[in-house]
Amino acid sequence: MISHSKVSSRLSLWIKPSLAIGLVALCGSLPALAASPAVPFIAHRAVYDLTLAKATGASAPSAAKGRIVYEFSGSACEGYVTNFRQITEIQSDEGGGRTSDMRSTTFEEGDGSGFRFKTDSYVDGKLMESVDGKASKSADGGLSVALTKPTRTKADFEPSPLFPTAQMVRIVEVAQRGGKTDEVRIFDGSDGGVKLFDTMSVIGREASAPSTDPLAASAEGLKGVRRWPVTISYFDGAKQDGEPNYILAFDLYENGVSGALKINYGSYSLDGKLSKFEVLPQNACTK
Repeated sequence: MISHSKVSSRLSLWIKPSLAIGLVALCGSLPALAASPAVPFIAHRAVYDLTLAKATGASAPSAAKGRIVYEFSGSACEGYVTNFRQITEIQSDEGGGRTSDMRSTTFEEGDGSGFRFKTDSYVDGKLMESVDGKASKSADGGLSVALTKPTRTKADFEPSPLFPTAQMVRIVEVAQRGGKTDEVRIFDGSDGGVKLFDTMSVIGREASAPSTDPLAASAEGLKGVRRWPVTISYFDGAKQDGEPNYILAFDLYENGVSGALKINYGSYSLDGKLSKFEVLPQNACTK
């Protein structure tokens, strides 16, 4: 289960914060949500190979490739840990190229009450941004964020948003009920660590055709698992222009795994194919 706004934020090369969508309509006051799915999310390591799907306009790259390595573990009892790394090489029509490298580690409390995050972003091997902080929810429904990097900063938000795993749990639950849309505000520590994103999720009919990911039919943890096509638009919560920063489409498996990624930045889009997948050891949770 990729924290999907991570795939978009922080780097102006290819992962623009523009992927983070400012919702046209907000959900209002959201209760604290315990991220405890009916079908437990599995601990896993996944590798996605990125290729340029399409490019239009003068600012679009002429070529792009990269890789995402994503590791997810934990449970509602222990909390959830994610390790994420994305490397992308971009080529322009003028012949210049740049390489972005974003590394992120997060911990989300199983009951949805707190979130820790650390991200380092590099361009051509040079550290461009380092973000380190924590977010906690108060009893009255607010969110407090405290950063130690890039500078000591505090910020408060109301109503309290969801954290990434809780958002994915919610989307799976909506899909299981046959729902088609979901709108939530999220916080994932991206884009400087003090920004909220509004999201609109559109959930398709449960998939019956074979996945475009070659591993899906044979990999333990994927074969035979229910999945739905999901499209999430991410909006900057501070803006009201109605235009999404970016749009992410993917297959969402009932056990929290993401496959067949499609990342749309407007002027260009990337495909992410699942090239490696491994189920990791996991402690049972009785919640």
